[in-house]
Amino acid sequence: MAYPPQLDPFPESRLEVDAGAAFVLESKGKWWHAGFHLTTAIAGPSILTLPYAFRGLGWGLGCFCLTVMGVVTFYSYYLMSKVLDCCEKAGRRHLRFRELATDVLGSGWMFYFVIFIQTAINTGVSIGAILLAGECIQIMYSNLSPNGSLKLYEFIAMMTAVMVVLSQLPSFHSLRHLNMASLLLSLGYTFLVVGACIHAGLSKSAPKKDYTLESSETARVFNAFTSISIIAAIFGNGILPEIQATLAPPATGKMVKGLLMCYSVILVTFYSAAVSGYWVFGNKSNSNILKSLMPDEGPSLAPTWVLDLGLVFVLLQLFAIGLVYSQVAYEIMEKQSADVKQGMFSKRNLIPRLILRTLYVTFCGFMAAMLPFFGDINGVVGAIGFIPLDFVLPMLLYNMTYKPQKSSLTYWINISIIIVFTGAGIIGAFSSIRMLVLDAYKFKLFSSDVVD
Repeated sequence: MAYPPQLDPFPESRLEVDAGAAFVLESKGKWWHAGFHLTTAIAGPSILTLPYAFRGLGWGLGCFCLTVMGVVTFYSYYLMSKVLDCCEKAGRRHLRFRELATDVLGSGWMFYFVIFIQTAINTGVSIGAILLAGECIQIMYSNLSPNGSLKLYEFIAMMTAVMVVLSQLPSFHSLRHLNMASLLLSLGYTFLVVGACIHAGLSKSAPKKDYTLESSETARVFNAFTSISIIAAIFGNGILPEIQATLAPPATGKMVKGLLMCYSVILVTFYSAAVSGYWVFGNKSNSNILKSLMPDEGPSLAPTWVLDLGLVFVLLQLFAIGLVYSQVAYEIMEKQSADVKQGMFSKRNLIPRLILRTLYVTFCGFMAAMLPFFGDINGVVGAIGFIPLDFVLPMLLYNMTYKPQKSSLTYWINISIIIVFTGAGIIGAFSSIRMLVLDAYKFKLFSSDVVD
């Protein structure tokens, strides 16, 4: 059973620092650094998947779901930051999501549940980041050499090698400058893509606009829940406690400023990319809207230099995305393999870090090359990963920590969100897995094409 903050009889036991906390989650950052990390975790190239998500929802439901997801996730992250602040004031600052959930909910199995879900998120996003990076390079290569012999898996191998090198950056805090650049890159390629979509939509060669949904009612329902899962994945991050852990103590109140920074960027980028992309391509939207603007047959629908620059921006940000989502995995590795009594860069700690991180990134790269399912991977990760961690647990943690009266509006808002998104997550997981099964016949192992 969780102890109320003021009654925890063992506060000192919760302050023990291991190598994962001391090295990977070192607490040195400012609030704007947390904002950079959070923006990188949410406002990434998956923005370019939003028109693809809209094609399963249509205009009205698409805009509604995008707005609801934004409001609910902001509220959710705000509540979680309040719970973390409450624990810190009581002398129990939690640096990991799994430890926070275990402490507040008082259930040992919750520790392993959160580890499992975070591992699914980290690995899924890392695979997706490497896959999309390889696809970006492949698109640029195809423009320069239309009859070139290099395949997608070869570009994925190149991107994996780069990620192996970058993975040796030792801590979350060491990514702060990279993630500041990531925020600017997100704004940059969004504006480029929006401009390209407007240009394409107004040109003489504009594609025929068709916003009709599937004719089968069953297919429409499944596609809608798959799209909801994709939007949940785009808004989710699943690592807010680890991001807040990078703040220099006391962290109380700082995360809210980072959230406001992040959601200011989201407001600008998400709606503009979703609306402009779906307006032009409708139900023919690709899982990467840049590919829709650069069709395999016929000329590009926007100036080539604009699209190429957008691809470069996306590619550069993908490295930051992969690094951010690998931090929990690295923290777990470091906790088990490193000696906190020796220096971060001591030979004793450096060699295991090099080996383990290289193996992890190589595994993600191998899976990206073998299973090129970027759009569908987003749906599965959203349903089984982001929905539980970002739409369900924060509400439960808040109710358990602050204990609002059962007659209060806050209590019932939180309970309603838990019920609605638990149901959406279950149906979304089934729908997303169904989509993977349906797409399976379209590809072969180590295919040179990403399946939409």
